[in-house]
Amino acid sequence: MEKMKLKLLYSDLRPELEMIEKELEQAVDSESLLLNDASLHLLQAGGKRIRPVFVLLAGKFGDYNIDVMKQVAVPLELIHMASLVHDDVIDDSEIRRGRPTVKAQWNNSVAMYTGDFILARALERITEITAPRVHEILSKTLIEVCRGEIIQIQDKYKLDQNLRDYFRRIKRKTALLISSSCELGALVSGTDEKTAAHLRRFGYFIGMSFQIIDDILDFTSTDEELGKPAGSDFIQGNITLPILCARKDPEIYQLLKANLNKELSDHERLEIVGIIRNSSGIEEAKAMSERYLQKALRELSFLPKGPGVKTMRKIAFFIGKRNF
Repeated sequence: MEKMKLKLLYSDLRPELEMIEKELEQAVDSESLLLNDASLHLLQAGGKRIRPVFVLLAGKFGDYNIDVMKQVAVPLELIHMASLVHDDVIDDSEIRRGRPTVKAQWNNSVAMYTGDFILARALERITEITAPRVHEILSKTLIEVCRGEIIQIQDKYKLDQNLRDYFRRIKRKTALLISSSCELGALVSGTDEKTAAHLRRFGYFIGMSFQIIDDILDFTSTDEELGKPAGSDFIQGNITLPILCARKDPEIYQLLKANLNKELSDHERLEIVGIIRNSSGIEEAKAMSERYLQKALRELSFLPKGPGVKTMRKIAFFIGKRNF
């Protein structure tokens, strides 16, 4: 239901998004039946397609041409998909979007090469754009995403990490790719530099808010709503903002410490999820997400008025208040 509400917000882009969906399928097509099956397995599980949406909306501020915009929108969604396949190997995840992950359906080797293949297809596709600046931004973003993944591995099971560790992690893991989606959409449509800069900062701030809400939902949603076990972040050793805020309570800190890096029964998992859900950590994390949301909205206030701004504002509010 919530996903339907989100799609209604950008229903004006439906024809373009349907085209991009077909292009994504074509992009992962290969002569290998195994690669096809593994790639389509994730693609057909669906997704919010936030990155292509922001590419298209940013393009509305310039000379919008869908034949050009799709050459950026498709690679950015492919890069996101590749990172999810790799993430599931690193986190040993069995379920994503209600379906077995690629590593669970096949194995780690197939998953790693599937992720590499999807990433390679993204890089192949972006070569349709000849502007060096586009490749410079995308390559720097990819480097930072990889750094973020390594930092996440290094920070696993570290309950005593500080807030700065968390924010530098989600910046590289999520916010920069959304920021680049906005900036690249602006650049390939010939938008002026000032507008492109505001769009880049909007993408960064909304990306930070988006990831914080994602981390909150890991505790406040049900297994069914998430399509995976609630509390997965904690089980996998990923210390997120709700945990960092809730650990100030000495009793919660001791509980988390005692159960970190331990195989939990469903009863123990749901007990921890319930304690974090009812702690002050959730409200504190929401307040932090709201700060980033307001910063994102402020960037929109500097942009030329038009339907693009209106839709971006609606999506921003939805992201800040979403329940999935």
